[in-house]
Amino acid sequence: MSCAERHPPSWLSVTAWLPAAAFVVLLMGCEKAGPTPQNQAAPSSQARLTTAPTEFTIKSGVEMVYLPGGEFMMGSDRGNPDEAPAHRVKLSAFAMDKFEVTHEQFTKAQLPNPSHWQDNPKKPVERVRWRDAKQYCNERSLLEGLKPCYNEKTPDWDCDYSASGYRLPTEAEWEYACRAGATTRYSFGDAITPKDANYADSRLGRTSESGSCPASGWALHDMHGNVWEWVEDDWHENYRGAPTDGSAWKGLETSSDLRLCVLRGGSWSADSRACRSACRGWSLTDIRHNYFGFRVARTLC
Repeated sequence: MSCAERHPPSWLSVTAWLPAAAFVVLLMGCEKAGPTPQNQAAPSSQARLTTAPTEFTIKSGVEMVYLPGGEFMMGSDRGNPDEAPAHRVKLSAFAMDKFEVTHEQFTKAQLPNPSHWQDNPKKPVERVRWRDAKQYCNERSLLEGLKPCYNEKTPDWDCDYSASGYRLPTEAEWEYACRAGATTRYSFGDAITPKDANYADSRLGRTSESGSCPASGWALHDMHGNVWEWVEDDWHENYRGAPTDGSAWKGLETSSDLRLCVLRGGSWSADSRACRSACRGWSLTDIRHNYFGFRVARTLC
């Protein structure tokens, strides 16, 4: 049983669009031709690049959201011990998948689908190991002619954050995206109901189609519930000494298969406390469960 299930169980409401030419400028440092929002007008000022979260569609048809850089308070001093101390983190801009990676997207990367439930191609892929998620990131990068982030020759598939391809979000990036500017327990307030997310109280007993529940104010779906999402970081028992620049916190002195890595967001089987923005799950990297999934991020140079 994964440790991830051991946890006891007002602001921006419409996502703006960056003008297409501005978005091209934003990505030119990473690649010659990148994803651009469709049917948008030319920019009036490059200063508009970092003003608001922005939905766009990549060449393979996957929907992503540009998230401007910023500062936020990560963690909680009133939650589980590993969520403390709350600390200020400053991040650079990045992009994140609007939805959890689905069966359809996973198999499009020509990878075998490990999921327990395969009845709907738009449900999130599950029973995914940490390394499976990284392999998908590399395959998706190659499909789009981007430089893969992960070095498959190293035991932990070390990440090159300067590469133009896709990767797992860092834990700080994930929580920043999940909170969407909010300081409450969830991105939408301090209480959660089955109308907000697929979690234990929903009594579905399984995953639901990605996007079935309302999006956050930053246009991201299922950041609370549905499947736990792998992130890049090793798990530590608290945040003392954690980086404050949004980078992944690594450094556990164990072999790859014995290391504990972080999962975020709760799942269809998790209680409401595990779905909080600050809550941290963890598991051995080689474990599969029908509530382990992920979503993808991308560095914006």
